[in-house]
Formats: sequence, structure tokens, C-alpha cells
Amino acid sequence: MNANLTIEPTYVLGPALVVFLGVAAVRLRRARPGWTGWHVFLRTAACLYTAAVLSITVLPLRVTWGEYANQMPWWNQVNYVPMVTVDVTAVPNILMFVPLGMLLPLLTRVSGPARAVGVSALASLCIEVTQLLSYVLFHNGRSVDVNDLLANTLGGLIGYLLVRLALARPPVRELLRRFALPRSAEGQPAVTTTAA
Repeated sequence: MNANLTIEPTYVLGPALVVFLGVAAVRLRRARPGWTGWHVFLRTAACLYTAAVLSITVLPLRVTWGEYANQMPWWNQVNYVPMVTVDVTAVPNILMFVPLGMLLPLLTRVSGPARAVGVSALASLCIEVTQLLSYVLFHNGRSVDVNDLLANTLGGLIGYLLVRLALARPPVRELLRRFALPRSAEGQPAVTTTAA
């Protein structure tokens, strides 16, 4: 069977965003915890960020089978060797994951640099594995690179450290905590102790 088609990001991400906005509107109207005005704004920003990353890294999905298929073996599409020095091609990957690192303490319970590195590395690994699977299944020509994983992870760490620096300033901390979800690392109420 021969196939040569492209699945555009709007065909996948457009309906997903519409569903998210519908769910968000219903939960906002019902005043569900974690879905108030500022929380919905943060969740929407995270959703749009995720859609942007997917539209850069995974989509459009080019499906080529038969005579149109890329004939390169999948193992030739993987770069296993990390570069010794960082060059300019790493900058976009670093920048792409900075927002993820900034969102982590506001959306999740990630509360330390090591956990931020772990989550960023896992998110990047998911992207790289998806790119590999899409090449194996659809012969779409995307390559998998350990350097992308390292650069993305570094970007997540930088973003996390930037937000931690911002949280050290009381006015910024108060602003960001308005957006933070109730059970996130920054959304939890401060524990106060009383002297006996």
C-alpha cells in the first residue's frame, strides 16, 4: 500500500484545545477547586504551551508508506552520542523547555531542582520516543537525538531556577501564588507554627 499524506497540527490540536476550553468553561462555571479565574488562566497557558511544543516536535505527522516511504533504517535516525560542547543548535531546545520548568512548581508538586530535572528529562524522553515511533510506523523523517534530550532538560532546569528566583521576591511570590494550583508546590498554604 502506498501512502503519502500529512496530518497537520490543526487537525489534532484544534479539537483537543476546543475540548479543553469546554471542560475549563464548565469547571469554571461550577467553581470547581483549582479551576477559578487565575487557575484557569494558568491551566490554559499550560495547555497552549503543550500544544505549541507538540506542533514543533511531533506534528505535522507525515505518513509515507510503500514507494513514498523513507528507506533509511530507523536505527540510523538515532544519535546516541552526546556532543561534548553545546553549539547554537541546542539553543532552541533549551528555550523550548524553559516554560515547562517555570510551570512545574505552579502546576505540580515539583519542589526541587532534582525533581525539575527528572520531570524535564522524562517529558523530553517522551517526545524523542514519540518521534522514533512515528518514524518506525509512518517513515516521517524525524530524527531522535540525545543532545535534544540534554538541551531540553537543561531548559527545564533553567526555567525552574528562574521561577524560584522570582519567588524569592515577595511581590512576585504573591502574584505567582495567585496562579498556582491549590495542591501544587507553590499553591499549598504556608505551614505556620505557634510557640507553646
